[in-house]
Amino acid sequence: MSASTEDVQSLGEFLAAVEQRAWRQAWLALRDREAALDVVQDAMFKLSHHYAAKPAQEWPLLFQRILQNTIRDYQRRNKVRSFWVSLFSAFGSADAPDEADPLEYLVDDSAFGRDAESQVSSQQRMALIEQGLALLPARQREAFLLRYWEEMDVAETAQVMGCSEGSVKTHCSRACHALAKWLSDQGVTL
Repeated sequence: MSASTEDVQSLGEFLAAVEQRAWRQAWLALRDREAALDVVQDAMFKLSHHYAAKPAQEWPLLFQRILQNTIRDYQRRNKVRSFWVSLFSAFGSADAPDEADPLEYLVDDSAFGRDAESQVSSQQRMALIEQGLALLPARQREAFLLRYWEEMDVAETAQVMGCSEGSVKTHCSRACHALAKWLSDQGVTL
């Protein structure tokens, strides 16, 4: 079935709308910028290749399911790769550490117009939340991100995660409590 120009444009708009949030999810799960980009690109390709003909209302859930599965696939492959690399690491030499990306030092235009103190405070809080999220177990982090960052309801989150609604509620509750405790330990009052 061939997609019309209008369908292709709608899919392109959908993918553009979810790109940044999908990258953030992948980055929080993988803690690797390039890997997160690769995972998001793979998920976008899979959606457009296999599900472009589906109704546009189904794309958000399909995309989240594809994204989470692609993240898990990457983590599995990386685990196996790490095993073999560590096994044979004595035979190789250590490479020089990668240099920092100069684009990381550019000013974020989205904060334009706010005073410096509130901007710095907001960035610090966000960095603390991201650190706390990185400490959560994978399923708790996944449930938390889908429910609260992607604003999915319990049923949609359960469908994406492939578990029951009760499991989603449990994962979210545990994630919220663990994150709140960790933030409190860091001196952040909620």
